[in-house]
Amino acid sequence: MSKGLPSRSVKAATEGDIAGTRTIDGASPASFAELPRIRLVVQSGPDAGATYTSERDEVVIGTHESADLVLHDDTVSRFHCSIGVTDRSLTVRDTASRNGTLLDGVAIVAAHPRTGSVLKIGLTEIRFDLKSDRVRLALSERDRFGRMVGTGAAIRRAFAMLERAAQSDATVLLHGETGTGKEVAAESIHMESARRDGPFVVVDCASIPQNLLESELFGHEKGSFTGATGPREGAFEAASGGTIFLDEIGELELDLQPRLLRALERKHVKRVGTNKYIPVDVRVIAATNRDLCREVNERRFRSDLYYRLAVVEVRLPPLRERRDDLPVLVDNLLRSLGAAAHPGAPGLIDEDFMAELARHQWPGNVRELRNYLERCLALREHVPLGAAAIAGDAGGDLPDMSQPLKIARERWTRALEKRYVEAMLERHQGNVTAAAREAGVDRMHFYRMLWRYGLK
Repeated sequence: MSKGLPSRSVKAATEGDIAGTRTIDGASPASFAELPRIRLVVQSGPDAGATYTSERDEVVIGTHESADLVLHDDTVSRFHCSIGVTDRSLTVRDTASRNGTLLDGVAIVAAHPRTGSVLKIGLTEIRFDLKSDRVRLALSERDRFGRMVGTGAAIRRAFAMLERAAQSDATVLLHGETGTGKEVAAESIHMESARRDGPFVVVDCASIPQNLLESELFGHEKGSFTGATGPREGAFEAASGGTIFLDEIGELELDLQPRLLRALERKHVKRVGTNKYIPVDVRVIAATNRDLCREVNERRFRSDLYYRLAVVEVRLPPLRERRDDLPVLVDNLLRSLGAAAHPGAPGLIDEDFMAELARHQWPGNVRELRNYLERCLALREHVPLGAAAIAGDAGGDLPDMSQPLKIARERWTRALEKRYVEAMLERHQGNVTAAAREAGVDRMHFYRMLWRYGLK
């Protein structure tokens, strides 16, 4: 975190500073997209005179060797800050750095620089320049990858990365907000890879108690701990010849991280209760909704493990960045729900309904959209969207009196639970364990509520 809140707002880049994304014309008009290219010039500090010119839509600055702009300033954190380049602006985000980030003299958590702005991190000052040429980003020519669908530039940028990842056995790190489809993306990589005929094994590192996770991953021998009545193979052995998907890898405790790192590097595992190593032939895909660079800076995640996991790193865009995909997503989700002949399906694909969906922010992303469509089908009506609808159901004096008691009570309870869970999760900055503890419920029960309302 930065060491103080901004004392004044930092002016965002204007439309004249950064032009929007433009699709390149030609024989394949949708093969590439363009983004602004930035140049960073180190003005002072140990690396004075160094420069960096962007080649993608995110730039990481820090002392770690995997950073884009590597500094040799011992007052700078390993992953000090990042710069995101979008179709409208630049965004600088401090990544829980030790000494904070200043933009044009103002301490920030996140802010928008403009041409000529100066970033100060530690003893280093860096100037932003906007180049006249632009960065080309490859877009997939497909509107489907495995089980994923989409036609917009944001998701097809991800498809292009996923397609390349599927062609190799490299470890992949998927990151994105809750509900963006990380497990579906991992399964799609597996389906499109040479390992498609092998097993696809999922391990949710957040839902398994940490004292049992080692056994879940690597297996155990009889008598190795209380309850170990017989030998058991772990997920790595079960996935041999195929793919193992480690969901919510950011929840993995520090004392287990070296064992996972060893398994990734040496391609063998050791069951709990034995010294014998077992070779495994697996492709590893990991996912998280946490900022692992921030976790590294706060010493909750090993930098060497992060470096080993992020051989290929793919960001899955949130639904608010891909509103053009809503028609194809709704169609695909309705098909998966078997809604072709459902009496509640008519009206869920008309223009007015799509316009209403496009106005919603979708904090739970595609999972929230799926749950919403399922509710609409079950209730055979357009359930109101957004905070206003929730307030109308649970924040007023009475629920909708036109509904039968059973339906009104269910909607009231759902709205209240969702608001409570959202508020508790926000209060604890996404830490499910802490949120469940304060709510007085078991962590798995809290997770089930998150899943129920499309919040995870």
